[in-house]
This record gives sequence, structure tokens and C-alpha cells, in this order.
Amino acid sequence: MRAARLSPDGTPDGCLIYCETRIEDILEQAATVAPDLMIVDSVQTMYTDAVESTPGSVSQIKEVAARLLRFAKESGIPVILIGHITKDGYIAGPKILEHIVDAVLQFEGENRGSYRILRSIKNRFGSTAELAVFEMTGTGLRQVENPSEMLIPMHEEGLSGTAIAAMMDGTRPLLFEVQALVSSAAYGTAQRSATGFDTRRLNMLLAVLEKRAGFRLSAKDVFLNMAGGLRVSDPACDLAVICAVLSSNFDYPIPPDVCFAAEVGLSGEIRPVAQVDRRIGEAARLGFKKIFVSSYSSMDGAPAGKIKVVKVADVPELVKALFK
Repeated sequence: MRAARLSPDGTPDGCLIYCETRIEDILEQAATVAPDLMIVDSVQTMYTDAVESTPGSVSQIKEVAARLLRFAKESGIPVILIGHITKDGYIAGPKILEHIVDAVLQFEGENRGSYRILRSIKNRFGSTAELAVFEMTGTGLRQVENPSEMLIPMHEEGLSGTAIAAMMDGTRPLLFEVQALVSSAAYGTAQRSATGFDTRRLNMLLAVLEKRAGFRLSAKDVFLNMAGGLRVSDPACDLAVICAVLSSNFDYPIPPDVCFAAEVGLSGEIRPVAQVDRRIGEAARLGFKKIFVSSYSSMDGAPAGKIKVVKVADVPELVKALFK
């Protein structure tokens, strides 16, 4: 039924399904059919008679993966192994499984959302700094050609607590919305919550705002969310995070044509980030008029005249330039 739904003409012709878990039978059938592509779902359920252990054990997975690798190399048929992952996002089973295969691809994203990021964890014959964004639809996965347009604001202007960050994910620049909500602590103890962002780093940035810039946030709840279900680790998002927090605290909306790309240090300094010229170029291409970066950033390849680049050295200077 799923093959029929995903087929372009509505029929599952050309998609052959073989319900078997014994690897000897699978390889024999694959050699007879000689398919253009072979998908094994999942490698943890396969077993071989040559190993006396249950399916999913370390020895079974190693032997099954080795036989599939030998079959792929000898026949020239590409083989995709689908494997389980742990709650931490790592491939379940022995680590040698990653050493046997040529490439490891992983889907990321919130289960409640429709967008997925396909990321290369390992690529023996290419770069691992590439990614692709897809949308889950009723007819399968649809590639999102411009992920930045998906992640930037989808609401009316004039709302406080939002800021646009220019991050790099691999070699691709992405612009996405950072959302923050600051309110008085209702139950005495201030809450700190972050979705898609490291909570410990959020606490550090809030401490910097309180210690270095004089903002009293210790008695206020702070909630942070990365739009689109992204999990962000790029330090260049620090500046957008503190701007979204301050925007919500002041109830002062940041103009929608402004974005940010810089790291924030413990002393309140605004630190430069890598490939800032590519971030500026992506912001200019999407129509942004202004971008805040570190005053120490080198922008030799940045597009001249298309976007105004505002350089700031520390948090107090940023506040004066943005919330004047």
C-alpha cells in the first residue's frame, strides 16, 4: 500500500518486496533479480546461519553487514542499510557497523513537524559538510530548495521576542528565527527552558546579560525556541539569542529585515565566527537590509552595498545600536 502511494503513477511496479530475514536467502534472491537498488530494513533484524546467536547481536550484525558489503562490491548493486538509533541519536549496535559501510546518512527533526534534515555523518568518497532539507508529504519526501525561506518568520510584523540568526550547517548558510519569551516568575523560582538549543549555553548567555550589561533576569522566566524544529549548535546563534531575549524583555520588536551572526563571550564581548561573508551573502540574497556581526570579523568576500553590516564590539554597544 505504501509503495502504491509513493509511486508516481500510483502502481508499485518496479518496487519488489521480499519478506525474509535470513541473509543467505536474501542474497540469493538479489542475485537472481539484479535490482537497481537494494534496501535492507533493518539490518538489526537480519541473521545468518554461520553465526550461532540471535538476530541483532553484535556478531550477527557484523557478519550480515560484511556479507552485504561483499555483495555490493562484487555485483555493483548499491545497498542501503536501514538501522535503528538510540535515544541519544547514535546508531544502535556495534560501532564497527559504521566502519564497514561507505556512508552514514541520518534524518534529523522533530517527529511532530513535517521537515527533516538529511545529514551525512560519514562519507568515505565525499564531503560530510553537506546536508539536505526535506518536507514529509502524503506522497513522500519533497526536497526544500531554499531552507532559509522555510525557517524565517511566518507571522505578522511587530512581534517582540524574535530575532533572525545566520548560521552555517556544514557548508550551507541557513537563516532561521529564534523565539524567546521573558516573563515574571509566577512560582518564585525562575524557569529556564530551551527547545533546539543547549540549556546550559542559554544560562551562560543570561548570566552574561546580567553581569556585563546589568539586565536583571534572575527573577524572570526565560523560554527559548528554535523555529522549524532545528537543533542548533553553531555559536554564531548567540547574538540572535540574546537579542530575542532582550526584545521580549523590553517588549520591543526587532525589525524583520535585521539578522545576526556572532558569538558572545563570557566577558560580554562579541566574537567573530567563521565564514561570515557567506552568512552575509545569504542574508543579502533573502532581502535583509542589515546584519549585526563582530567588529573583529573579516569580510573580504562579503557583497558590497547590498546589505548594511553593523559591527559591534560588546553587548552594551549592541543594545545601544539595536534598541535606541
